[in-house]
Amino acid sequence: QVQLVESGGGVVQPGGSLRLSCTVSRSIIDINAMGWYRQAPGEARKLVAALSSSGNTNYADSVKGRFTVSRDNAKNTLYLQMNRLQPEDTAAYYCYAEGAFSGATYRRYWGQGTQVTVSS
Repeated sequence: QVQLVESGGGVVQPGGSLRLSCTVSRSIIDINAMGWYRQAPGEARKLVAALSSSGNTNYADSVKGRFTVSRDNAKNTLYLQMNRLQPEDTAAYYCYAEGAFSGATYRRYWGQGTQVTVSS
């Protein structure tokens, strides 16, 4: 069983910054696909940023130039640095990791989510 735990959410004023962390219960060195989604009330969950083990990244158009996804393999942790936050960034943020671990079927694992609220 792979567990992901997010942290770092909170309330921030427009223009502010937050860094989200996602700590994984196993080594992430061999996890090829990791990233972040977000879900605002009444909306579907949407991709924010994805990062491969080779360093390739993919960002939603709405966050390009403001958000940066990174990983620290030594700490088994994925990060999302969010700058110049706007009210429309308000959502629950979820990290994910994909793989076939310990002989299990290939699947996507999710964290429990962390709330980000951007408000003055």
